[in-house]
This record gives sequence, C-alpha cells and structure tokens, in this order.
Amino acid sequence: QVQLVESGGGLVQAGGSLMLSCAASGRTFSTYAMGWFCHPPGKEQEFVAAITWSADETYYAESVKGRFTISRDNAKTTVYLQMNSLKPEDTAVYYCAADTRPATLVKTVTAAYWGQGTQVTVSS
Repeated sequence: QVQLVESGGGLVQAGGSLMLSCAASGRTFSTYAMGWFCHPPGKEQEFVAAITWSADETYYAESVKGRFTISRDNAKTTVYLQMNSLKPEDTAVYYCAADTRPATLVKTVTAAYWGQGTQVTVSS
C-alpha cells in the first residue's frame, strides 16, 4: 500500500514557476514508477510526466517538454515536479500517482495509487 500527499500548488502569474511535491508513505516507494497527471477544468485528465523507480528514465507530455522536470528522492520517499514558464493553459488540479509499471502511467490515465490532488492556477 502506498499513500500519496501532494503539496506546492497555488496561484502564479504566467511565466512563473512552481514546484510540486508528493510525499509517499510505505516502505516500497523505491520500487514504484511515479507520475504526475493534471485535470484541467472542463477537460479530461491528462498525463504530464513520469519517472522510473531508479530515475534512469523520464517521460513527458509534449505540452510540457522543456518546461517541466520530474525528479525523485527515494531516501525521502518524495517525487517532485518543477514547473517553469507556466502558461494559463497549465491551470489544473495536479495529481501524483504510483504504479509498478511506468508504461501504465505513460500510456494510460490509470495508476495503482493516487494522491488527492493540488490546485495550480496560472493567471494571464
């Protein structure tokens, strides 16, 4: 069992930055691939980024490549999403997720475990 708690969301102006954190509980954190998803208002939930358990591979949605960076610290059982050059269209609730298979995170909008979400609002 893995429990995930996101933090770091908020209101930021376009062009600004935010760092989201996702603290995980459970001794098996380091065996899970981790991902971030977003749910924009009025739209379907979308994949944002994922990272393998060893952090040797990362994956990004085209819309965030070059702007967002996913990382993890297995010793702190935490995964991060550094969000730079934010745009109003990045406004969404952002969710942290965990799954044993990174392909599940990247190719489907599903995961074994989900956080409760954190709101990110980017003003123009």
